[in-house]
Amino acid sequence: MSLQIYDMVSFFFTLILDIFFREIRPRGVHKIPKKGPVIFVAAPHANQFVDPLILMRECGRRISFLAAKKSMDRPWIGAFARSVNAIPVERPQDLAKAGTGTIKLLDRYGEPLYITGINTRFTKELMVGDTIQLPKDVGTSVVAEIISDTELLDLKALELLTTAEGSNYKCLPQMDQTNVYRTVFERLDAGHCVGIFPEGGSHDRMEMLPLKAGVTIMALGAMAANPSLDLKIVCCGLNYFHAHRFRSRAVVEFGDPLSVPPELVEQYKRGGSDKREACGKLLDTIYEALRGVTLNAPDYETLMVIQAARRLYKPAHRKLQISQVVELNRRFVAGYMHFKDNPKVIEAKEKVMHYNTLLRYHGLRDHQVNIRRTRREAVALLISRVIQMIFLSCLALPGTLMNLPVAIVARVISNKKAKEALAASSVKIAGRDVLATWKALVALGLSPVLYFFYSVLVFIYCGGYDFTLKKHLLIAWAAWALIPFITYASIRFGEQGLDIFKSIRPLFLSIVPGEENTIDALRQARAELQKIITDLINELAPEIYPDFDSTRILDASPNDRPTRSLSRSVSSTNLAQTIFNTAAQPLTQWLGQDGRFAWQRSDDPDGDDVYFFLNPMAAIRGGRSRVASWGAIFTPTGDGSRSRNRSRTSSISSGQIQLGEGFKIEALTQLPRDKPFAEVTRRVRKQAQDVEGSTRSDTEGNGTEQLDQPKSNGTTRTEAT
Repeated sequence: MSLQIYDMVSFFFTLILDIFFREIRPRGVHKIPKKGPVIFVAAPHANQFVDPLILMRECGRRISFLAAKKSMDRPWIGAFARSVNAIPVERPQDLAKAGTGTIKLLDRYGEPLYITGINTRFTKELMVGDTIQLPKDVGTSVVAEIISDTELLDLKALELLTTAEGSNYKCLPQMDQTNVYRTVFERLDAGHCVGIFPEGGSHDRMEMLPLKAGVTIMALGAMAANPSLDLKIVCCGLNYFHAHRFRSRAVVEFGDPLSVPPELVEQYKRGGSDKREACGKLLDTIYEALRGVTLNAPDYETLMVIQAARRLYKPAHRKLQISQVVELNRRFVAGYMHFKDNPKVIEAKEKVMHYNTLLRYHGLRDHQVNIRRTRREAVALLISRVIQMIFLSCLALPGTLMNLPVAIVARVISNKKAKEALAASSVKIAGRDVLATWKALVALGLSPVLYFFYSVLVFIYCGGYDFTLKKHLLIAWAAWALIPFITYASIRFGEQGLDIFKSIRPLFLSIVPGEENTIDALRQARAELQKIITDLINELAPEIYPDFDSTRILDASPNDRPTRSLSRSVSSTNLAQTIFNTAAQPLTQWLGQDGRFAWQRSDDPDGDDVYFFLNPMAAIRGGRSRVASWGAIFTPTGDGSRSRNRSRTSSISSGQIQLGEGFKIEALTQLPRDKPFAEVTRRVRKQAQDVEGSTRSDTEGNGTEQLDQPKSNGTTRTEAT
């Protein structure tokens, strides 16, 4: 029964995630063991309660997460956490109390461990083993001996305790986590999965926080208690694009499973310093594995430079999935951190920052700079887009107005909670890690109440007609059931209208007299900067990536999603989108694919989804690309993922899988077992010939078409294929 409850809750929150996020893309799901005990170690913990929900959705295994007891004591949150078998953990920081008086060091160099208190009560507020914490977490130390109410010895010198008048402090009690570890060992012995965020709490920094040693005690302790246990540790990287924003994107990457070395288990069993050393070695291994699946930029400015350089390096008209964007960003960060003192890198960074400043000044996005069109084309395009935007705005208006109270209340409460979290934390920057959580919680609580209120209004309105009571109730219930679909349709129409709105400014600039020179100067600056970035990467990349080759083509990597999750994908995560697409099919046929007259969004997540022209056959004809040489980061779009697929061609329809971009072959599992493998080759070649023949006939019949000319039937060449 508990497993059924877990699946129901997981299904419910999967729908919530599909509404809140525009896209969630998994990578490396095939690496997760299908059976046996697994510890999922996730970082960075950037989205409080949303992070475990995303992992539950994407990993394909049932996970028992370790959750703060303070959070599980909350009524609704605790009920949801217990329904998914969360393990409560009492954290010292949740029980911290302000100490009486102030503390200081009398002799910083002679007796650095001797702490003197002013008006303190050490004997009543502290015990041996408790922790003293200075304000803003600038220093902590464990109490070794309490001499009196005003004197004690600690285990580590508080070097920043230098003020003559003393400093305020907090008292953190020593926690006995024996019951927590026992519960974890029992779950792992039973072959279940346990999830943990080893940073100890959520935050909104650009890099990971230092990891806590608890995960190593769980792994080594479980292996010490049961030597035959085949335990695996899977590191998970959570990479968000604007994590706190509604309809943002996320990439979840799973690393290779780690095995616990038997020699570390034996060292752990010996206890004492050997035990601490074994935990330290395993923690270092986990940390390095997490760095391989996360993006760790030293600061926001560096991240913006890295993203701009990656866009400049990306070939024109080459679509990147957000998982591939994350991989490129990670490699650029690694290269920058390795060569950041190189004069050429410093000069390139300054030029990229200047280019970014110019783009912000003119209100343009990078991918809009190279779009060329005549003034007549720009005028026609501007008019058509304004019409589209007005039409989509009218479609989005009813749902927007109905849900405006929810949006306002959610914004106010989430901002208030962010301020409270920021005041109570020493590691948060702006408290943005709690925004998405509270937006979702407020919407979950307030939306049903608001929809019920609207249903009552409908019931009252129907009172003016000569209907029976049963019919009144039926109409009111139908209104209550219909409003969520109106809301989702408004979200979809609204975000498409917003995408169009963001693309209007560059069209307007191309019409204004005199602005052509400005755009031409930007194009020239971009071309020069692109050459600098490319040459710099070709020169320096081989030093950290020995297999780097600027002309090498690597095959697409294996599917990120195993076939075992296909049924769950179709039945759960795409439910809302499937209903919307079916209902809106006549409208999308009139507007063109996705309502864009064969236009397409930029797949660059930090490009904010502004439109650009794309040759649909470029991916098939284009061939070689320098981006692929950065390590086989291109993956087939037909990965059987539960996440929403934004490509124009369905990747799992009609029993086919997609190889590369826009080219399909039949799934190998549908071939007869008694036929040789040559049958596969024959079918692939026949499919390729059909595609080539269809393309040639279209070209001969219609003549050469411009890249920016939409098809008469509203479909792209990829769809025809």
